[in-house]
Amino acid sequence: MDTLAAGTRDQSCIFIEGEASGEVLVCDEGLSFWGGVDPDFGSIIDVHHPNYGESVSGKILMMPTSRGSCSGSGVLLELSLNSLAPAALVFREHEEVLTLGALVSDRIFGRPLPTISLLPVDYEALARSKTASISGHRIKADNLDLELVTTRLGDIDLCEADKARLNNEAGPAARMAMEIICLMAAAGGTRQLTDVTRGHIDGCILAHSANLIFAEKLADLGAKVSIPTTINAISVDRENWRSQHVPDDFGNRASRLADAYVRMGARPTFTCAPYLLDDAPEFGEVIGWSESNAVIFANTVLGARTPKHPDYLDLFIAMTGRAPASGVYTQEGRVARRVLNVTPPPTPGDNDELFWPLLGWLAGKFSPDHIPLLTGLENLKPSTDDLKSLCAAFGTTSGVPMLHIAGHTPEAHLLPSADAEHQSIGIPEFISAWNELNRGDLKIDLVAIGSPHASIDEARRIADLFGERHCNPSTQLIITIGREMLQAARSEGIVDRLERAGVRLIPDLCWCSITEPVFPTDAEGLFTNSGKYAHYAHGLSGRHSRIGSLEDCVETAISGHAPERLPKWLQN
Repeated sequence: MDTLAAGTRDQSCIFIEGEASGEVLVCDEGLSFWGGVDPDFGSIIDVHHPNYGESVSGKILMMPTSRGSCSGSGVLLELSLNSLAPAALVFREHEEVLTLGALVSDRIFGRPLPTISLLPVDYEALARSKTASISGHRIKADNLDLELVTTRLGDIDLCEADKARLNNEAGPAARMAMEIICLMAAAGGTRQLTDVTRGHIDGCILAHSANLIFAEKLADLGAKVSIPTTINAISVDRENWRSQHVPDDFGNRASRLADAYVRMGARPTFTCAPYLLDDAPEFGEVIGWSESNAVIFANTVLGARTPKHPDYLDLFIAMTGRAPASGVYTQEGRVARRVLNVTPPPTPGDNDELFWPLLGWLAGKFSPDHIPLLTGLENLKPSTDDLKSLCAAFGTTSGVPMLHIAGHTPEAHLLPSADAEHQSIGIPEFISAWNELNRGDLKIDLVAIGSPHASIDEARRIADLFGERHCNPSTQLIITIGREMLQAARSEGIVDRLERAGVRLIPDLCWCSITEPVFPTDAEGLFTNSGKYAHYAHGLSGRHSRIGSLEDCVETAISGHAPERLPKWLQN
């Protein structure tokens, strides 16, 4: 049997061996398991995906690579623990999120899930097959009979602390963490690890039982973070969930999940926008973050360096302070390999901030697997919140951890690769995106702001837009917001102004983790300013959403009805 040494990637290979057989399910587009696959049934619930409605359970699941949220690894683990996972995973490009979930299933829970990377010629042959079987390191199908190279730890360069962890000198949790980091490095084709200065934990949402099972298992094994580490939004308002009528069982389990990470030494920030905290990363800083919007913002806007680490790998990196030195940790890995020439509206002065989430969503659709450079926007003046919104929407449709925007982001001067493809995004594409993200009812019961968590500037602007007006009696406006931003808004008197207008502000959780009854049970029509939530809303809540600017959100909350027509800058 061949062994794949780190740095080699010119043969089809298998990362996790096992026995599997089943029908081949080919996804021509990458799939986000978070918000895209039902963790209880294994069906594809992303209404924007071409394979919507099909089941991944028991299938030889093929896709070029995954996309979307870092939390897909947790969804895969939940499916595996409940015997609903795909029979095997097959990728054509480098993939980390689902590969990590499969590694955790295998190494920590003893449930192997064969995971394979095929060269394009082998991938196309398998894609033409109806069924396939895998045994050890061999795959057989109608059009393929192939012996695969096996990925091992290879010759990863280790420091003395790394070796001590692998030798169990720091305990079993640290040994598991180091083993999986090394395997992910080998799978990514690198022999180098890098030091990181800070972490951010994403797998703290109680979207399924696997996240709690994993976190408490690691905490009970004595896992401790070794670098400053923040925690993403969780599934409950940690201090007020009982008064919000959250069921005791769910509230207690969600709290246990958050507490497990605090036990391991993480800081209870409970925000999906850690870049809004006072100690945001600096340009060039090497960090180890999860949470797709935060990763994309950190790389794109701040110029910090972090791949989009999958859930669970973020904890292993925080425990060891080490990460595979690949992808956007390297200078080469930050180069744009696609150029998107954007034609903005002819009257930029009439733009509202809806332009930016629509652009992010489109940029991800046009560049699902390569870092893009966006041109044509040099004369526009996006705010930090505009860029936050763009990055979050980009992460729903693209699997890459950053983009460049000429004239606006700190590394946009880097020359694209010589073979970079050029594509155009113009008004017809914006109209198509607006239609795709406006599938919901016109009568609005709930306006959702804070995906990602709202900034102090957004809270201040919402209060100004309301003035002395009030939400419609039949329409709620809820803002999810980080603890530190909420405290700043309270100190400034913004919270009092918003509450007088009938607005609710809820810390700790966000729209990706909110559940009934905090999410109003009788709400049907949804409205949001977030491209991220507009994309995921149906998969997460069973309701389609509509999208508009922040001003549209306030006017909709007051009137109870969404705008029926395209925004003015698209009508022209």
